[in-house]
Amino acid sequence: MELSDPHTPNPSSSPNDASRRKSGRVKHKPVLLQSDPNASIASYRTGKRKRADAPRDTDLNGQISEESSIHESDGDPDEEEMKEKRRKSRPKKTSAKPATKKQKIAKPQTTSLPVRSAVNGVKQPSKPRRPRPQAKIAIPDEGTGLFADIFAHGHTVDAVAAEWIARYDDHNANAMCELVNFVLRCTGCSLEVDVHDIEDPDNAPSKLEDLRVEYGAQEITDYPLISKNKAFATFRTTMTDFFFSLISTAHAAGVLYSDLALIENFEVWVITMSSASLRPFRHTATVVSLAMESALCAVYSTLTENIAKTVRQKEGEKKKKTVNKERVASLAQKAAEEERKSGLVDDMLETIFNTVYVNRYRDVDPRIRVDCVTALGGWITAAPDKFFTSNFLRYLGWVLSDTSALTRAEVVRQLSKLYKRKEDVGRLRAFTEKFCPRFVEMAIRDAEPNIRAATVGMLGLVRKLQLVEPNDIDSIGRLIFDSEPRVRKAVAGFFAENINDSYDEAVEALGGEEGVAEAVGEEEPEDFDLPRKIWLKFKCLAENLQSYSSEHDEEDADPILPAVTTAVTGSGTKSRFSLAAQAVYEGMPDVKEWEVLAGYLLYDNSAISSNGGTSESPEYLFRKRCLLSEYEEMLLLEVLKESVEQRLLQAVDSETNKKGKKSKARIDEARDIHESTALHLAQVIPQLLRKFGANAATAAVVLQLEHVLNLEIFEEIRQDSTTYASLLDDINKQFLTHADQGVLAEASNAILHARSFEDLEEVTERKIEELWSDTIGALRTLVHSRKNGTATDIRGLCNTVYRISNLACVADCVSIFESGQRATSKKTSSIMEASTAHILVDLINDKFSDLEDEVSEERDGLIISSIQSLLFYNMWLVRSLRIAMTANTPISNLPDYTPFASALFSIMQSRSSTNPVGLTATGAYLDLHTLFASLRDMKPNAELSNDFTTPQNKKIQQHSVDIDLKSSLVRPISSEAQSLILNIFAATEKHYARRSRRKLDPAPDDAVDSAPEDSESDLEEDDEDEDAFSEQSKTQQLLAEKQLCELSGKMVLAVLGRVLDPEGQQVRQRIARNKSRLGPNFREVLTYLEEPKVRLKAKAKPRAKVAAVKTGTTNEAKAKGGKKSKSKEMVEVSSEEESDGTELGDDEHAALGGELADDRIEEVEDDLPKAQERDDDDDEIMGE
Repeated sequence: MELSDPHTPNPSSSPNDASRRKSGRVKHKPVLLQSDPNASIASYRTGKRKRADAPRDTDLNGQISEESSIHESDGDPDEEEMKEKRRKSRPKKTSAKPATKKQKIAKPQTTSLPVRSAVNGVKQPSKPRRPRPQAKIAIPDEGTGLFADIFAHGHTVDAVAAEWIARYDDHNANAMCELVNFVLRCTGCSLEVDVHDIEDPDNAPSKLEDLRVEYGAQEITDYPLISKNKAFATFRTTMTDFFFSLISTAHAAGVLYSDLALIENFEVWVITMSSASLRPFRHTATVVSLAMESALCAVYSTLTENIAKTVRQKEGEKKKKTVNKERVASLAQKAAEEERKSGLVDDMLETIFNTVYVNRYRDVDPRIRVDCVTALGGWITAAPDKFFTSNFLRYLGWVLSDTSALTRAEVVRQLSKLYKRKEDVGRLRAFTEKFCPRFVEMAIRDAEPNIRAATVGMLGLVRKLQLVEPNDIDSIGRLIFDSEPRVRKAVAGFFAENINDSYDEAVEALGGEEGVAEAVGEEEPEDFDLPRKIWLKFKCLAENLQSYSSEHDEEDADPILPAVTTAVTGSGTKSRFSLAAQAVYEGMPDVKEWEVLAGYLLYDNSAISSNGGTSESPEYLFRKRCLLSEYEEMLLLEVLKESVEQRLLQAVDSETNKKGKKSKARIDEARDIHESTALHLAQVIPQLLRKFGANAATAAVVLQLEHVLNLEIFEEIRQDSTTYASLLDDINKQFLTHADQGVLAEASNAILHARSFEDLEEVTERKIEELWSDTIGALRTLVHSRKNGTATDIRGLCNTVYRISNLACVADCVSIFESGQRATSKKTSSIMEASTAHILVDLINDKFSDLEDEVSEERDGLIISSIQSLLFYNMWLVRSLRIAMTANTPISNLPDYTPFASALFSIMQSRSSTNPVGLTATGAYLDLHTLFASLRDMKPNAELSNDFTTPQNKKIQQHSVDIDLKSSLVRPISSEAQSLILNIFAATEKHYARRSRRKLDPAPDDAVDSAPEDSESDLEEDDEDEDAFSEQSKTQQLLAEKQLCELSGKMVLAVLGRVLDPEGQQVRQRIARNKSRLGPNFREVLTYLEEPKVRLKAKAKPRAKVAAVKTGTTNEAKAKGGKKSKSKEMVEVSSEEESDGTELGDDEHAALGGELADDRIEEVEDDLPKAQERDDDDDEIMGE
């Protein structure tokens, strides 16, 4: 059987066949072309178009030259020349096509297979449905056989398989040799076996061992199955498809059953290769064996169906009144034949499974194990009667504990497919009962989040079979608080089923659906304040969240749950309750009705006793069942907040379709959602604050709702401004009455959100001024009334200063802090008129030496809050200075931050190195100097001159401002303070090294090694549990790393701002000493100290010349040696000397560019403005 086309000329055809396609030019004695032994076969196929492509004297074998001499001797030379001129004068319309066609025809000539059919030298158009893309592999010209047919010639695998079966019928040894060599070629091996090796199967192991040794000596690390080369993208698919087609063709031809030696002889070679120590042999042979097993499964399934169909036909024939005995006998014979074939295929399946799969599913290579798992899952699906049993399913269960994440992920994927087959779930019962504990363990504690998420999804399918224990259901439900987003998203559906189960039990306890309907009555769609049946589901949701949260709090050492245990967190960080509520929103459609949930939370619980009727009435029982505790209210408030946020986000996403285009209808719909949400929230938030504002946890969650309130829409719909002012009054009330940090942070964010809308700026600024007045007045009152520093006074003072620091971070406080009377209220009119900034500095300097330890903790918080408040004040101050300097506005009085800096320095001296107050003061001291250093390069805007109009006056103003800035504001840190900062850094560095069990670089000459340590922390370190991986130890390690990185970052900014060690390299060298020893975070902070690498940029002009190269080693030596020069050099590219004609070549440009890119410029010569280069870097760091 040949893979030929009737339209394609055969190379072995007679000369007369080729002469049928005559050329328009060759008319005399065409028989001479046949006698030429060097004539190309291509010349017979291409005809006239082929010769029009190339010049006469450039043919491959000189054929055209010979023809020319013949025609010159036989015909009229004048007539031939005239014909040649007419031929050349014709337009060459198709000259490009024959050239490309010539290249395409050249490939098939390297093998014995004929080329594809062609019509007039043009390739036929491809069919609408093209076959699967196959890998194109470069093979030698003499390459033939299956490998060339499949991968080089582009034939379909079905055609190649059919041709091989035909060759096998002619000569089975040659065909089997060809098939074995094909497998060897698929391994990447160019070695082959011959027919004699095939005829001696007993010598197969020895021959394969010789091939393995010879192939292994080449040290091949890549082979086609695992290669990432694009040429092998479809290699695996094409190879497995061929063997699948080969088995199917053998089954259809009957060779699979008539000649059992076909499979037996091939198995001798492939099974032996599957156990080879050489990975290319073992992997490729395993994939081939698995592909053959898959094909046999399809054949087995077909035979099973045929047997069942034949038996049904025979039974149906027997039930007829007049039985056709001949037909019954024929059907019985056919069924017996099918059973015989099925038995043979079953033996083949058992052989491959026992000899290949049983050994390779635990192979050392995880890729082979993944292939085995994938294949077994396919076999179970293709032939369930054979493989869907416990004997084969157990192999999947054993692989669940595989060390490779890819293997575990694949087995979970295959099992999920099996659990989706509803008709076969009964066969999985025994397997599930045995391995379900492992499922739960993987979902909870697997190291890979994607595997955990996939396992949770699979357990959802197992749960439908009612094969998951109640305790395991709760264990999976607790994953709603997991730290991995993928796991939370995957468990949302599982958790929703838990809620549904609890809801069904609650409905049953209330008398079923009829009892609940009687208790609720008729529901009004727009009235969200009346009881609804969905309230019961919200109650079940709160109970489950509380139950799982409480269990989490008890299991402190459980590594699967996040460490966040507080209900709220400030600065936009979401708590674990918010993250859980976000997952619940995706899994429970009922949660999307946030208006109903808000009405449930605002429902007055006192109505249960007054309006509930008798204790036996359905209404009373329903409302009592729906009664919420304080903790449950807090949880549902988190759900409400996330529901509103997700609803608005979905509205924004709905504006665009799948193609990313917006439509007016979609935009209008999203706009309506935003407007209705804003209106309803404006009414709900004040009510929620009135009900839940007393509790800090619930108040913080309600304040977060204001962040999602679209105030712009609130202004556009022209609502009464008193409504918005009332909302701000409620926020101010929470800010002034709460001392909880979470509430104050959320209230500050709410105020900042309100300030972002210009249309409401007047109302917002008025409310902020009221806040400043009340807060500063309370501060002055507490400072004036404090005498002996009792605990009550200190606590109230600490809370007030903390409110000031939160308010200062969102509103300009320069005028408030500098004025002594602007913020004074009527109650404090007799208090001394010191500025707020001076009061805060006095609070930092106050010693409080007679306070007890409990009050001392309050004092530390007071000092930290005062430092933060003054630091924010100086930030606003620098901002105002920058605006004034840019606008050329005269600055009457320059600020003096010396008192604040002195207070910080005194704390740095008095506190221990690792004390939180000392670290806060050190960071603020560095930030303060770096902050004012950013004014060094400020220049006035020439277009915004106000008072100084002449250029001379502008110069005078700029000169005077520069002098004042350099002498007053931009101050370097003193050497004494620098030594103290290095001591604190050394102690912080040592503290983190001890916590993380790291070793520091020893430096005996370092004076900071004698820095004092906190004796209390030393004691804790000595008494610490030996388990370095406990949760408490991890938390302490993270806190120590955070302190070190924060301090290092502030020191780096100070160095770059040229206020810390501006002249020397002491600080740079000290903080970079342990750069490679203290982890990646610390190393990343110090990368900002590295000087940027200088690269040679392409200029607009094509010519450039190296003007000066100051180095101790020549560039030529560096280029030849391939090593970096240790000398210090500078390369300048001068455009002034371009006229002398010297030009760098491409190689010189590349070498020079490589040197400049690789070498770090350590020292810049005097002829380059050193200060200007540093200023440019500093501008980039400081935000210019």
